[in-house]
Amino acid sequence: MGQTLRDRIKQGLNEATKSQDKTRTGTLRLIVAAIKDRDIAGRTDGRDGGVGEAEIMEVLSKMIKQRRESAETYEQAGRMELAAQERDEIAVIEEFLPKQMDEAEIQSAVDSVVSELGAEGLKDMGRVMGELKSRYAGQMDFSKAGPLVKARLG
Repeated sequence: MGQTLRDRIKQGLNEATKSQDKTRTGTLRLIVAAIKDRDIAGRTDGRDGGVGEAEIMEVLSKMIKQRRESAETYEQAGRMELAAQERDEIAVIEEFLPKQMDEAEIQSAVDSVVSELGAEGLKDMGRVMGELKSRYAGQMDFSKAGPLVKARLG
């Protein structure tokens, strides 16, 4: 089997450290720390062996979302150098996620999941979103999928 996401991140950190790429090294260290935090939280919940690929992708997606929000805040405050730093970190994190789905691909996925689940109204929205999250973790922007699901079920 190929390398796990966790292995790819560790390898990336080793390479960045050797090449003395400060931005990349710092960002990858933050990723490793966030994954370790999730591992520890999992152990206190009674799960051993660390978190899986889907949860790591969830961590990475959350980190990207936080940085996008920070970059926007910095831009509004006129702090372009800090916004650029956030965007550089986003680029490093995105390397470890699968290709992001575009609007048409998200719509297609929403349509197929709604059909498969036989979802018929807004009461089924949670079920549809849950299924989308389990199938497309790290590939789909769920803030875009939510309104599409709502429109389809509404």
